[in-house]
Amino acid sequence: MGAPFPSSRHADRPFGRVAPLARRERSSQWLAAPTARPASPPPRVRFPLPPQTTPFPIDWNRPLSAEFCFAFLDCEFGGLDVEIHDLTEVGIILTDARLNEYAEAQWRVKARPERISPHAAEIFGYDEALWAQAPGVRQVLTEIVEMLPKDRKVIPAGQNVRMDVIFLERAFKKCEIPYPFDYHVIDLATLFYSWSLVAGEPARAISLRQAATTAGLLGEGGVAHRALEDARLTLECFRHYIGRLSPREPAELPTD
Repeated sequence: MGAPFPSSRHADRPFGRVAPLARRERSSQWLAAPTARPASPPPRVRFPLPPQTTPFPIDWNRPLSAEFCFAFLDCEFGGLDVEIHDLTEVGIILTDARLNEYAEAQWRVKARPERISPHAAEIFGYDEALWAQAPGVRQVLTEIVEMLPKDRKVIPAGQNVRMDVIFLERAFKKCEIPYPFDYHVIDLATLFYSWSLVAGEPARAISLRQAATTAGLLGEGGVAHRALEDARLTLECFRHYIGRLSPREPAELPTD
């Protein structure tokens, strides 16, 4: 199980807000003679900014939401075309809104060999004899539904997670099983690119490989292209970049 995240040391944040400009009042001269303008219009008034040391209180121990949780998921496919390629592997890690883990599972999915491209087979290590022993897609989808909590929305999260969602949506529809996930998604690519803008670091790509390499989380073997391992790497990248974007106390800020 993962440790609570982010840590409580990020309890306060220097935070300021720019107040709106005061409305310019019309002079009596404007009201009396609309065509005559005063020699010098009233100056704009700007409200002072709050002090930058004003704390923004954040209680990291308070639950963010009991309305939803996240399913960090990754799928492997026989190719990138949902019309001609099969789902071959699914990995899911369930977390609460603070990314604390409470369940994980992975499945190989029996796939038709003719619906797996040679390139995809090489990437994820397809073995026809091994996959022939895997459960069928209907059984896998049924077990996924049983795994998910029923008292809250389950939001898919991952790297380029829309691709995983496309294959899962099609599989659930084909099997006539109601789709169990929420229609919202959160994606590592967006988080990583947001961090790159804030940090002033150029993003050479928005792939899992690039995000994990930049975070120092990728070993010599590179991205595993196995469902559960990639889902975990994605979750660790989420934790890393949320930590880099989370509020920090003044003593923790760079001095240069």
